[in-house]
Amino acid sequence: MTFRRVPSTLAAALVIGITVAGCSQNAAVRRGEVDLENYTAEQIFDRAEYDLEEGNEKLAAKHFGEVERLYPYSKWAKRALVMQAFAYHEAEQYEDSRSAAQRFIDFYPADEDAAYAQYLVALSYYDQIDEVGRDQALTFEALQALRKVIERYPESEYARSAKLKFELAFNHLASKEMEVGRYYLRRDHFTAAINRFRTVVEDFQTTTHTAEALHRLVEAYLSLGLTDEAQSAAAILGHNFQATEWYEDSYALLSDRGLAPEARGDNWLRKIYRQTIEGKWL
Repeated sequence: MTFRRVPSTLAAALVIGITVAGCSQNAAVRRGEVDLENYTAEQIFDRAEYDLEEGNEKLAAKHFGEVERLYPYSKWAKRALVMQAFAYHEAEQYEDSRSAAQRFIDFYPADEDAAYAQYLVALSYYDQIDEVGRDQALTFEALQALRKVIERYPESEYARSAKLKFELAFNHLASKEMEVGRYYLRRDHFTAAINRFRTVVEDFQTTTHTAEALHRLVEAYLSLGLTDEAQSAAAILGHNFQATEWYEDSYALLSDRGLAPEARGDNWLRKIYRQTIEGKWL
């Protein structure tokens, strides 16, 4: 999930020209042969961008930090701060990237690159989301940070990417619930399994896991002998996902017991059916 793009307003900084008079001096800075305190903010920035282009992200982050330290009130300091966040992210030092990006937001909330900085904060969480089996705290953090990008900077070039990543992260959380629910179902812990699948149906209904969650509810409720709930789950499944294998499997399970998919009883699934399918809220 590595993010390689540099914000448009900083593009010029990444290809900044070196004047003829300063060529040898800047070359020395690049090679690390001089004391950086003897050079201008622009020259140190050039050294940092050179490190970045050479793949030395950690060293680049260090030198962008030197610009901010030595010339805190210059225009280069502002550029260097957001570029430091970018360099840290490329180096997979996510906490440092998040810290630098948040400082930029705090110091320059109205700047046009604040949206990019907020996006980097979100990426610092998002790019650490890996397999479903791990703790999902980072996923929650990523969702919150991505939502800030979407809500605070809806017209920015990063909003669309944030929306896509938000959907993927949201789906990731649903995957976790499904994994745990299947685990309980395989071990005949039906009530625990039902609680997980119910969470998917109620809280993650826009994800790709809803159809399977409804089918697993049919399985679990039939195992407990709760036919009204099983039939209601199958009725919702049939209305919304009739063309899926999950509905075919649920239909077969019910048919084997002489039952049919229909909303029955006074249970939470029957209420969902009334509200979402029949349009009755009372």
